[in-house]
Amino acid sequence: MPAISRPTSKDVAQEAGVSQSTVSLVLGGKWSGRVSPATARSVRSAAERLGYRPNQAARNLRLGTTRTVLLMVPTLTAPFFGPVYTGAARVAARHGFGVVVSTWPDGAAGPADGPFAAPDEAIDGVLASSMAAETLGEFGETPVVTLDCGPAGLPGAPVPTVDFGVADGMRAIAEHLAGLGHRRIGHVAAALDQWTFHARADALAEVVAGLPGGVLSRAGCAIDVASAKGAATRLLTGPEPPTALVCDDDLIAAGAYKAARALGLEVPSDVSVTGFDDVLLATALEPELTTVRLPAEELGAQGMAALLDLLDGRRPGPRVLPGELVVRGSTAPPRVDRPGRPGPSFPGKAGV
Repeated sequence: MPAISRPTSKDVAQEAGVSQSTVSLVLGGKWSGRVSPATARSVRSAAERLGYRPNQAARNLRLGTTRTVLLMVPTLTAPFFGPVYTGAARVAARHGFGVVVSTWPDGAAGPADGPFAAPDEAIDGVLASSMAAETLGEFGETPVVTLDCGPAGLPGAPVPTVDFGVADGMRAIAEHLAGLGHRRIGHVAAALDQWTFHARADALAEVVAGLPGGVLSRAGCAIDVASAKGAATRLLTGPEPPTALVCDDDLIAAGAYKAARALGLEVPSDVSVTGFDDVLLATALEPELTTVRLPAEELGAQGMAALLDLLDGRRPGPRVLPGELVVRGSTAPPRVDRPGRPGPSFPGKAGV
C-alpha cells in the first residue's frame, strides 16, 4: 500500500485558490493589513479540511531560531542535576521550547567540544550550571543565564544569574553544630574550583573562627564515595580529630560515613556528619543525614524563566534561592570523653 503523503502548503494554496506566500502569511499570523479577512478565513478553512499542519522545525529554521536551549552541567552522574533539568524542561515546554543537556568535558576549550560545533547557530540560549565565568565567554553572542555560578557573571558583560544561598546554608550547618557543642570541625571539601564550593568554605571558616576554641581542619576530595572516604579518614586520624565532619555534598557525606565506621566510630555518637543538597541519598543513609536542602528543580525553572525573559529582550535581575537546614539523625552533641583524640580504644588507625 503506497504511503499517504502529508498535505503541504502548496496543497492548501491550491485548495484555497491563493498563492503559497499568502498561505504562509495567514498560517504564520502575519496577514493583518496584507490579506483580507475573507481570504484568511478561506486559507484556514482549506488547511483544516486537508488536515495541514505547518512544519514547525522548518519554520523555526527560516526564522533563525530552533526553540532549543542547551543546559550545560559538570556531570550527569551526580543526582543533583536531574531535578535541575526537570525544572528547566517544565518551564521550557510551556513556551514551546525544548532542552538538551550536555556536560562540559574536562579540559574542554569551550562549546566546540560539546554537542554543537557552533552553538550560536544551533541553539537559542544556554543555561550554564556550575561553570567558571571565564569559560562562558566561549558561547559568543548566544544568550546565557548562569545557574549556581555566583553573582559576578562575565567580566565586562554581566549575564543574568540564578544562585543558591549556599553561604547562608553553610552558616546554618555550622551554627547548628556549634549549638550542639562542637568546636573541632572537619571540612570534607569538594576539590573543585567553583564558586559554590568557595562560598561554602568561606562561610564555614567564618563561623568556626568566631567560636571560642574553634578549630577547623580541611581535606579535599572528588565528589565520589571512595575519594570522600579517604579525605574523611585523614581528618579523623589526625592529631586533633574533629568531632563533626561537614561535607560539601551528600555523596561526600556517604564517604564520611564509611570512613567513620571503618575506624570503629559511630555516627553520630562518636562523630557527627552533615551533607549538602538533600538528594534522595540523604534519607537512604542510616542514620538519615542532616543536610541543607537546595531547591534544584526550582533552580532550573527560575533559570529557564530568566532565559526566556532575556530572549524576549528583557534584562532579568539576579535571583537567589534560599536553602533550608534539615536536621536528621546524623548530628548530636560531641562525646565528653573525647577531649583531644577519639579515645584509648580507637581502632583502625594503623593501616587505614
